[in-house]
Amino acid sequence: MSVDERREQLIAVALELFSVRPPEEVSIDDIAAAAGASRPLVYHYFPGKQALYEESLRRAGRELAGRFEEPPEGPLSERLHRVMGRYLDFVQSHGPGFAALLRGGSVAASAGTSAVIDEVRRAAHDQILGHLAIPDPSPGLRLTVRAWIANAEITSLEWLAERSVPLEELQLHLVQEFVAALVLTAAREPALGAELASFLADERPDGPTGRLVHDLAGLLAVPGITEALGTLAAPPAAPVASPPAAPVADGPSPQAAE
Repeated sequence: MSVDERREQLIAVALELFSVRPPEEVSIDDIAAAAGASRPLVYHYFPGKQALYEESLRRAGRELAGRFEEPPEGPLSERLHRVMGRYLDFVQSHGPGFAALLRGGSVAASAGTSAVIDEVRRAAHDQILGHLAIPDPSPGLRLTVRAWIANAEITSLEWLAERSVPLEELQLHLVQEFVAALVLTAAREPALGAELASFLADERPDGPTGRLVHDLAGLLAVPGITEALGTLAAPPAAPVASPPAAPVADGPSPQAAE
């Protein structure tokens, strides 16, 4: 192998090992054996396991960031559904190493690895805002997107630990949670309402948003919910004004008269 080919091979082998085992459980000897190389040869290319781990993580980070790229075609929720499918597939195939890092429990975590994760988060944030295609997103909308990305991280890591629901169900739930968060943001920001109407007009009944609306409409058949919602939607009553205080009479007080 050439120098570049050997270096690429070591990174690829290390990333595969870090994907199936926490980084603290992978040694230089493990990487050398998997690559069919000697321990001194690995050290010839990298000063230690930490440097090799960070380089592997950068490679994985670029791949993960690329999975958020999606052509701006079709309903918004269907685009995000495809994005989350690729994201969760990546999480599933690189689980142990990334779980240890993102939970903050990895001895291999460092400023370098944190920078890689932050770069992936920024790429995801920018891609989602790009799908929304709003020229000047408000601080509230940016916060909504960041909060949803954080929720997707936490939820996917919990799924890795428990696998309590099918991956396809988790994929749908995450997309529907974003739609719900977007609706709530629009309720607080009237300027976003027109954009929301445009998004909803493109959605289809069998898409993630259509299925969410269908499920929410089904709640109206539950006894008491329609009435409770009607009560909550009523405009708040005007506060009752307190009666004016009685005027204080002029003249000396009884105590002064005494």
